[in-house]
Amino acid sequence: MVRIGYTMMTEQAGPRELVEHLVKAERAGFDFSVVSDHYFPWLDSQGHAPYAWSVLGAAAQATTRIPLMTYVTCPTFRYHPAVVAQKAATMQLLSGGRFRLGLGSGENLNEHVVGAGWPSAHVRLEMLEEAVGIIRSLLAGGCVSHHGAHFDVENAMLWDLPDVPPPIGLAASGARSCEIAGRYGDLLVAVEPDRALVTSFVANGGAGKPCVGQFPVSYDTDRDAAVVRAHDQFRWAVGGWEVNAELPGPAGFAAATRHTRPEDLTDTIPCGDDVDAVVEAVRGYTDAGFTEVALVQIGGDRQTPFLDWAGSTLLPALREL
Repeated sequence: MVRIGYTMMTEQAGPRELVEHLVKAERAGFDFSVVSDHYFPWLDSQGHAPYAWSVLGAAAQATTRIPLMTYVTCPTFRYHPAVVAQKAATMQLLSGGRFRLGLGSGENLNEHVVGAGWPSAHVRLEMLEEAVGIIRSLLAGGCVSHHGAHFDVENAMLWDLPDVPPPIGLAASGARSCEIAGRYGDLLVAVEPDRALVTSFVANGGAGKPCVGQFPVSYDTDRDAAVVRAHDQFRWAVGGWEVNAELPGPAGFAAATRHTRPEDLTDTIPCGDDVDAVVEAVRGYTDAGFTEVALVQIGGDRQTPFLDWAGSTLLPALREL
């Protein structure tokens, strides 16, 4: 049976609200949760970007059952991999073993703020591969020194280590990232129901490991309002990650999507309160081989109605998949 997750979307709600929403998601019966880790929202209309790791710490204390996961953290620009390892170890302790560390090669939108430039995709993947090795070495315990092509670590050690390290998920969108995910990851992370991603992940060492997908919904009893909200806050998603990873700020996303119409989103984003539409969208992921799917409700002010609907109606329907 597919596991259904809830997304704390840091781009559309403040830190206190995100934690309050997660408490309600746990009560509604979601199987796990993920949180985005951004410095900017994609669009000004989303309006938020709190520090995800502080939100995670608060969420770990406010909940008791629901697993937590970054979706995803870039361990190569804003954060040095040695610092990410310390964050992950602390979160695993705070959550009582409920944390998974999702990692990816990042987006210019968030990583440009440290002024380190934005190299080509193949360099970013090289950096991710090296960073994962550093993180795993530190989570394994002991003193670590490393002098590689992209990172230096000098005499680093984590003093507070969990008995079981957090599983590491790696985001993939193409052949090279699937190879890295299969070789170094404990799970696959993706945002499109592409069977080729799962097949490549499995072929490179991912057999038997979880595959986690994610997609947005715009719940509302007024479908027209749901469509308007999806267009206002989520039209950035039409560009695909080859484009989205390169744009430097919300103004770029607004310009790139200025000709996107509300009706252009309804084929990919379930809008309204049609349970069957969401079930079919999740089925697309399960048919492609995904074992877990995290839902994103569009609109920070529409989380409570969505969670009420999910608990009473949507989740029972999805359990039948």
